[in-house]
Amino acid sequence: MTFGRVNPQFRLEDQGIEGLGNVYYNLMEPALIEAALKRGEGTLGKGGSFYVTTGKFTGRSPQDKHVVKTPSVEDNIWWENNRAMTPEGFDALHADMLEHMKGKDYFVQDLTGGADPAYSIKVRMVTELAWHGLFIRHMLRRPDRDALDEFVADFTVINCPSFKADPAKHNCRSDTVIALNFDKKTILIGGTEYAGENKKSVFTLLNYMLPLKGIMAMHCSANHAPNNPVDTAVFFGLSGTGKTTLSADPERVLIGDDEHGWSDRGTFNFEGGCYAKTISLSPEAEPEIFATTSKFGTVIENMIYDPETFELDFEDDSLTANMRCAYPLEYISNASSTALGGHPKNIIMLTCDAFGVLPPIARLTPAQAMYHFLSGFTSKVAGTERGVTEPQPTFSTCFGAPFMPLRPEAYGNLLRDKIAKHGATCWLVNTGWTGGAYGTGHRMPIKATRALLHSALNGSLNKVEFRKDPNFGFEVPVAVEGVPELLLDPRRTWSDKDAFDAQAEKLVKMFADNFEQYVPYIDEDVKAAAIG
Repeated sequence: MTFGRVNPQFRLEDQGIEGLGNVYYNLMEPALIEAALKRGEGTLGKGGSFYVTTGKFTGRSPQDKHVVKTPSVEDNIWWENNRAMTPEGFDALHADMLEHMKGKDYFVQDLTGGADPAYSIKVRMVTELAWHGLFIRHMLRRPDRDALDEFVADFTVINCPSFKADPAKHNCRSDTVIALNFDKKTILIGGTEYAGENKKSVFTLLNYMLPLKGIMAMHCSANHAPNNPVDTAVFFGLSGTGKTTLSADPERVLIGDDEHGWSDRGTFNFEGGCYAKTISLSPEAEPEIFATTSKFGTVIENMIYDPETFELDFEDDSLTANMRCAYPLEYISNASSTALGGHPKNIIMLTCDAFGVLPPIARLTPAQAMYHFLSGFTSKVAGTERGVTEPQPTFSTCFGAPFMPLRPEAYGNLLRDKIAKHGATCWLVNTGWTGGAYGTGHRMPIKATRALLHSALNGSLNKVEFRKDPNFGFEVPVAVEGVPELLLDPRRTWSDKDAFDAQAEKLVKMFADNFEQYVPYIDEDVKAAAIG
């Protein structure tokens, strides 16, 4: 039996998905919460938010993500970074998953990825869990109800957490699987309840499709000045570096917090919502994001709460440090109604330096910007991926290697060309450690980071005196109003200067060793900018 609104010519049966129990098409938020409660999937929290846990998987499983190796994509995919799956393995996986689904109830959401209709894709999400339908309804963009009567998806994502893959039969790594088949326009997810796999699978699609059309796909947040979309800023960074926090500036308009495109028309958000980390979230430091945790329909993922008062504990990371909330973009009062912006005037690359070597902000030349973009240096923050329990220094090219199906140079060249064409100013911002490495120093004060970003975005930072960093060659401000001068010189923040020098030398070598893989593919100016 089917329920809800759907194109009568585009039911699951028309896609060869038959023998299911009840199928619920495009339920809205109240109905999805009601269904999830009846099925025992979670708990109704304060303000009508919805509390869930995701079992043993509280983060993404990047090692279990596969791309089906077919002739149409074989020459484009960056296979060193993307696990291959044979077409035969995928077909067996698909058939076995559909057989497993028979007799069970499923929830369908017909949504779009991309705020610019010229470049958006239509996505059908088929989920075993009702709350996954609620989650993805927040995270992707919701068509007008009338548009559902004629909706036909470009891609279909089937998420079945109760299904366990067979590595030998399905040509995958484990019983958890995320498999993308570009030819069959299908993504299969099994063996994990972690909701982030849903949205990142769509991001990976766009990361493949859009650059082939000359559109930059970016793992970044974005905002613009009030009443001035031309003054747009983008914030690159891996999870935990501050993309969501720093872009949700009350003095600017939020375009989006995680995934964007940059076309000849400007910047556009891929999503319809935000997926924010909640560990140590406070109403003082992040009032807008904190307020969403008690709003109707917000999904609260893997957080401890008081069973009597339903008060959330923002410090208890006993389930995971990767506790999160997912909410629609309109829950942020200064969010853009269009999710569109101009060409970026400022590009900020966020890094979480666990070595305590990088300054809180540095100005980059275009060549240095490409170097640091391809390097993608940061630290994986505890909980973001399975097995990460403390910050781990890492190089994640383009600040998002797990979601990049093309070779890094495809994205780097697009970024370089767009910077040259539109004249963006580029900054490297360290939200990691100062005064010592992880375990000795302390996290960069967010107040100082905000002050530096404010100066960068309003143009005043370009007018101060800069010094050349002796380790990396980029420019670092000497003094900025509202920021302790000591903080701007990382070496001065260390009590043991010899220890700093040794740490800096170690980090410089790590950068150089990592960048060797890109040297055959880049221009001489980028090679020269590698280490100043």
